[in-house]
Amino acid sequence: PAPPSKEDLRLISGYCVCQNLSESLGTLCPSKGLLFVPPDIDRSTVELRLGGNYILRITQQDFANMTDLVDLTLSRNTISYIQPFSFGDLETLRSLHLDNNRLMELGPDDLRGLVNLQHLIVNNNQLGRIHDKAFEDLAPALEDLDLSYNNLLSLPWDSVRQMINLHQLSLDHNLLDFIPEGTFIDLERLARLDLTSNRLQKLPPDPIFARAQDSMILTTPYAPQLSLSLGGNPLHCNCEMLWLRRLERDDDLETCASPPALKGRYFWNVKEEEFVCQPPLITQHTHRMLVLEGQTASLRCEATGDPSPTIHWISPDDRLLGNSSRTAVYSNGTLSITITTSKDYGTFTCIAANVAGESTASVEVSIVQLPHLSNGTGQPAQPKSRLSDITGTTRISKGAPKSQPERAVSVSEVTAVSALVQWTVSKSAPKVKMYQLQYNCSDDEVLIYRMIPASSKAFLVTNLVSGTRYDLCVLAAWDDSATTLTATNVVGCTYFFTQDDYPQCQSLPSQLLGGTMILVVGGIIVATLLVFIVILMLRYKAADTEPPVGKLTSVSDTHSQTNGGRLGQNGLLMSQSQPHPQPAPKIKAKVSLQDEVVDFRRTYLKRHLCFGCSLSTERQEEMFDEDMI
Repeated sequence: PAPPSKEDLRLISGYCVCQNLSESLGTLCPSKGLLFVPPDIDRSTVELRLGGNYILRITQQDFANMTDLVDLTLSRNTISYIQPFSFGDLETLRSLHLDNNRLMELGPDDLRGLVNLQHLIVNNNQLGRIHDKAFEDLAPALEDLDLSYNNLLSLPWDSVRQMINLHQLSLDHNLLDFIPEGTFIDLERLARLDLTSNRLQKLPPDPIFARAQDSMILTTPYAPQLSLSLGGNPLHCNCEMLWLRRLERDDDLETCASPPALKGRYFWNVKEEEFVCQPPLITQHTHRMLVLEGQTASLRCEATGDPSPTIHWISPDDRLLGNSSRTAVYSNGTLSITITTSKDYGTFTCIAANVAGESTASVEVSIVQLPHLSNGTGQPAQPKSRLSDITGTTRISKGAPKSQPERAVSVSEVTAVSALVQWTVSKSAPKVKMYQLQYNCSDDEVLIYRMIPASSKAFLVTNLVSGTRYDLCVLAAWDDSATTLTATNVVGCTYFFTQDDYPQCQSLPSQLLGGTMILVVGGIIVATLLVFIVILMLRYKAADTEPPVGKLTSVSDTHSQTNGGRLGQNGLLMSQSQPHPQPAPKIKAKVSLQDEVVDFRRTYLKRHLCFGCSLSTERQEEMFDEDMI
């Protein structure tokens, strides 16, 4: 909200009715419709009551410098947020009432600074979470803590354990389902513990509950009789609650919710011999496991019992396994080994334990090592496995000698980028569901997997790197009839080298040959046309030269009749009727021959050399006439 104006402050100050036993001793402003803490409250106030208003939040400025404040009441407001360190100056505060608000959580610094607080009342809120450090400052001095009627699933139990001066602890009407053992062991002054209407199935057997008996006579201020309320919890009446049944108490109407045989019966009416437990029984577990080195292994172990047993795992070297960077134990009993090594080879032990006893089961783990070259000897390391190979015989008659299994995996047709892998399986082997082919390059440790149907006994591996060593194993997946689980077993392992990819002389591809022929034929045609054009130009250029005078005398007769004529010296026909022709004028003969030559050149060039010209017809005529082409 926006900061109030001076007029608002004046109205607020006049609206608050302050009743002081002495000057500035107390300020009472209940049910005045306030939306925020009045900022003009006397900083030397000892008691401040702001209940029954509509205050939305608490800020650091609200109670700053109130170093004398002892009692602060903020009940029945609409507070949903407390700014961290808002109570930092209230070192003398003894009582804080925050009940009937809308708080949903308490942060680590919301109550910081309340080192002398004795009474903290936070019931009837909507608390679902309290930070582990929320009670850090106030725990040693606190005497009364009320957290009832909230939605708490858990509490900062470590802080509760430090409340050594606590007299009353009200946790009723929450959602608590577990209280750690030893929580109340140091709370010697605790006189009232209310755990009504939670989800508790059992209580930890702390000595403090011995003071909850009705026959308790020797009580002191430091060890008062304990008022314990447990009604409304789904108590599980087994041997873990027998200690509580043996206490001498009146019937508080607590009832048993389980086991089924005792459901609905009054807790204090059940006989002691009926509070029994069931020892653990391992129902399912992994019997054998074969895993490729470096892969994840999950070992199952499920058990039943009353109470529910806790699962522990023991490694082959007798170490208790827990959660680490390489192993994890889950609540359902499964042990997960994220990266297996050769040291994991051996027998793992699953232990299921509860208060009634324990049960064990063994899991045999074999590690299949990929064959790698070692010490530069060129010999692949042999995989370690205690399990018989799936290629071998599963049933051997008594007295029959064991035969060494033949090579089950082979590699053939190896090229630079591919290889054909083949394998064989014994007819007496279990029915295989599928095969798994695993291989990796010698240059790295990345495994490549290929899932292959059970009907196949060969697989073409492609996309390989040339000139490289590959290590390869074939595994088979089959149904274990003993556990009805899917088991895996190794068929065989081998290695191979891909060929080096050297460049070789190869015939020209047909596509390249066809394109080359087209270019060659086209080049020949173009060259022929050019030669023909050059010959024509040279021929007519020669004809354009001026002939001798004597040879031009017969040119005027070129249009005469040729019947009976003879061939002259220039290859022209001469008339026999005129054995002695009269010489014609030289200029006329020359002009006639040149005109014919020019007309021929013009016609030829127009048809053959000027196609595609962008010049107009008139311009071409001028250029021909001027011999510019």
